[in-house]
Amino acid sequence: MDMLSKEQLNEIKKKLLTQIEENFPEDKRLFAKQQVEAMNSSELEEFLRQNNLVKEIENPQCIFCNIISSEIQSHKINENKGALAVLEINPISKGHVIIIPKEHISSAEQIPEEAFSLAKKISEKIKNRLKPKKIILSLNENFEHLIINLIPVYKEETTKSERKKVSEEELKKLQKELEEEKEIPKAETRKIIKYEGIRLPKRIP
Repeated sequence: MDMLSKEQLNEIKKKLLTQIEENFPEDKRLFAKQQVEAMNSSELEEFLRQNNLVKEIENPQCIFCNIISSEIQSHKINENKGALAVLEINPISKGHVIIIPKEHISSAEQIPEEAFSLAKKISEKIKNRLKPKKIILSLNENFEHLIINLIPVYKEETTKSERKKVSEEELKKLQKELEEEKEIPKAETRKIIKYEGIRLPKRIP
């Protein structure tokens, strides 16, 4: 990896800071941010090498596209032609769902109508089953892929509230509670015909 330009340095720092904000525990977040912001070009390159992040920065992979293609496992709630709804693995509150447009888009104007209709459908299900006071709908861009966040509010949660780690067991339980119900095929019923007024001939010995 060659010496980074000033623009590359700033872009990589921006991506790292976003990852720290979303994934680091609150008590370690500030220190990690300060470390990244203080790095010069050579220090940042060394940091990327030590953490095996050189390929990821040079050939960035979109985590949301990987979820859509099933290369990354997710806890799917529902989907339609244009979008996929999955549970956020680091949620702000119980039932935090993200709606991912199936096409890689970075502009709000490009969000397909199917994404909003899916968001509406999932919001209604969250309201009915988890009983939050309300649901915050917010747009967020990461890896230049715009997504829709559905954040249930039970107390005073906001988009800036602390994220929590949730166990796999909790995610699976919540997935069952919110996922699309599968239609059970109706059992075939046979029509019983009652024959009345028909006399059988007497048996002749």
